[in-house]
Amino acid sequence: MRKTWLLGLGFFSISLTWALYNAFVPLFLDHYLTSAALIGFMMTIDNYFAMFLQPWIGHRSDKTRTRFGRRMPYLLIGMPLGAVFAALIPLHTGFVTLVLFMMLMNLSMSLFRAPTVALMPDITPEKNRTRANGIINFMGGIGSVLAFGVGSKLYGIGSYVPFLFAGITMLVCMLVLKAVIKEPVLLESPEASAKSAPTVRIKDQLDKTTLFILGAIFFWFVAYQGVEALFTLYGTKHAGMSDSEASFSLTFFSLAFLLFALPSGWLGARFGKKKIIMIGVGGLFLVFGSVVFVESVLLLRVLLIIGGIFWACININSYPWVISTGKEESIGTRTGIYYLVSSLAAITSPPLLGWVIDAFGYPALFVSASAGLLLAFLCLLGAGAGERVGGHDPLDQASVTAGK
Repeated sequence: MRKTWLLGLGFFSISLTWALYNAFVPLFLDHYLTSAALIGFMMTIDNYFAMFLQPWIGHRSDKTRTRFGRRMPYLLIGMPLGAVFAALIPLHTGFVTLVLFMMLMNLSMSLFRAPTVALMPDITPEKNRTRANGIINFMGGIGSVLAFGVGSKLYGIGSYVPFLFAGITMLVCMLVLKAVIKEPVLLESPEASAKSAPTVRIKDQLDKTTLFILGAIFFWFVAYQGVEALFTLYGTKHAGMSDSEASFSLTFFSLAFLLFALPSGWLGARFGKKKIIMIGVGGLFLVFGSVVFVESVLLLRVLLIIGGIFWACININSYPWVISTGKEESIGTRTGIYYLVSSLAAITSPPLLGWVIDAFGYPALFVSASAGLLLAFLCLLGAGAGERVGGHDPLDQASVTAGK
C-alpha cells in the first residue's frame, strides 16, 4: 500500500489545484462579468472538457505503449502544462487572457486526470482496490482542506501566490510519482507491443450491468452536485442562516466524507462494493429526505455529518466497482466513461435543480435530490454485482518486468 499512498500525491495536487481554482477564479471573473449565471457557466468549463476529452484520453492510454508505461506519459505532459497555466491565471492582463489561461489550464488538467486515476487499478490487485481508492480520496480531501486553510492566507500575500504554490506542488508531486510509480514495462519493443495490445472498443464496455451502474452514478451525482451547488442559497434563503453559517455547514459533510474514506474502502473490500454502495444510497436518501423537516441548524449539521458518511460509502466504492465489472485492458476506457457520466451530471444538476427551486421553492432542493437517489437505487437493483473476486497483481506477471 506504500505506492498507493504515494500515488495519492497525484490526487492531492489535483484536488489542491481545483479547490484554489474554484475559490479564487470567480473573484477574477467578477471584475469583468456582472452576471452570476455567466460566471457560474465559465466555472463549468472543466466539466465540458471532462465530457469530451477524458473518455478519449482514457481510451488512448489503454492502447499506449512506451518505455515510460501506459499512463505516465500523460502525467509527464499534462502536469507541467497544468502547473504553468495555473500559475499564469492570476497574472492575466484582461478578460481575454484570463479566459485563455483558464481554457489552457482546463485542457492541460484533462490530459492527465483519467490516466492518473487509472494508475491505481494498474498497480493494485483487484482485492485491494476499494481500500486503495479510499486512500487516494483521503489524500485528495487533504488537498482540498489545505487549499481552503492555507490558500486564503497565501491570497492575502498576493493573488498569484496560491496559484504559484499549486503549480510548484504539482511539479513536485509529478517528480515523486515518476520516481516511485513504476508501471509494468513490456519486454517487447513499444512498436511491437502496440501491435499486440488487445483491442478495446468503447461500445463493448457498455453491457447491461455497466449501463445500470452508469445510470446510478448519473442520478446520485445529480443529487449530490445539486445540493453542493445550491446549499448555501438554501441555508440563507430558507433556513435563516448567514452566508458564513451556510458555507461552514457544508464543512461538516466534507469532513465526515474525508474521515470515513478509509473505512468505507475497507467495508467495500470486506462486504462487496455493490452492497456498501446500496447502503450509502439508501442512507443518503433518508438523510436528504429528513432535511426538509429540520429547522434546527444543529440538527441540520448532524444530518450533514451522517450524510457525509453515507456519501463516502457511495463515492469510494463506485469507481472500483466500474473497473471490476470490465477487463484489465479496459481500465483507462472505463475510467473515461465514469468521468463522462459524472461530468454530465455536474453540468445538468445545478440548472435543473435551480429550475425546480424556482418553480416549487427551496424545500424542493432536497426533495428532488432524494428523488435522484431513489432513481439511483432503482438502477442499482437492475445491476448485477459483476465483481471480480480475486484478480492478479499487475506487477507479478511473467511477461513484464517492473522497477522496484
